[in-house]
Amino acid sequence: MCAQEAYPKVLAQEGDGIYSLLRRHGVSPTKYYNDFVDMNSEELGEDESLILGRHYLLPDTLAKNVEVMEEDITYSIFGDDFKKVDAASDRLKNTVYYLISGHGGPDPGAVEKYHGKMIAEDEYAYDVTLRLARELISHGAEVHIIVQDPNDGIRDNRVLELDTDETVGSESIPLDQLERLKQRTKVVNDLYKKNSGKYQRLLVTHVDSRGEGTNIDVFFYHHEKSSNGKRLAESIHQTFFRKYKKFQPNRLYNGTFMERSSLYVVKNTLPAMAYIEIGNIRNKKDQRRILDPDNRQALAKWISEGILLDYESSKEAVAK
Repeated sequence: MCAQEAYPKVLAQEGDGIYSLLRRHGVSPTKYYNDFVDMNSEELGEDESLILGRHYLLPDTLAKNVEVMEEDITYSIFGDDFKKVDAASDRLKNTVYYLISGHGGPDPGAVEKYHGKMIAEDEYAYDVTLRLARELISHGAEVHIIVQDPNDGIRDNRVLELDTDETVGSESIPLDQLERLKQRTKVVNDLYKKNSGKYQRLLVTHVDSRGEGTNIDVFFYHHEKSSNGKRLAESIHQTFFRKYKKFQPNRLYNGTFMERSSLYVVKNTLPAMAYIEIGNIRNKKDQRRILDPDNRQALAKWISEGILLDYESSKEAVAK
């Protein structure tokens, strides 16, 4: 193998994250993100962030021996800049994932003012959910995005504009909270029954809202009686713990995974599931994690790696 010095080096510019840097230099982020991180791990900041003015090695896309996957497909729901999804692997072949982003429609969730503009938790939960869906599809999964917005794909902006046009399937989202939860639960359960016999999991993504001074790490809930849900939540939690240890060695990761069967969706949906809170929208430190598009991408990437860990460990358990 060539020495690392033989790989091309590129400069991180203002506003660059790993995805934007790779795309600018014609390298597929879906296929080569992990290679880039491995090659440059000593030069990355918190949450796999790039450091302005630092040079980074680019993966050699010509030399890498990559298994030829099926032709890339486009998905309009991800928006023009992200609709093409490169096939990274088939590690999630024959799996089905249901993704729910919290709130939506007439319910924006918690709202907060940022630099004079209103921001809402449903928009950020939706963006992370789309990014997660894209990651899972790239590994061969069948993905159902339960809450959808017809004109908001993945957005590389800090401030995501509020709107109320999200739907569940073709149906508008009810104003009443219980009716909203029943609507998305019914859609998931109907799909689950249609896909009976397949490996199926549910991920629900929320942005927490607590007091302004409360800084939280990403944490996870699962149903108390679901061993598969517990393993899913624990697998993602372990992935976050390892990532923090690697990229933020001086900061203790305090995220948790725990039982929380009192939540309606946790209690009433059929697939094994993990319920994820990605931060407190009212806290300035958490806003940095939530508002930065590259941090949202890192969140989705880390969640997907935990999902891969969960699926592959479940196959090992069955084989024993």
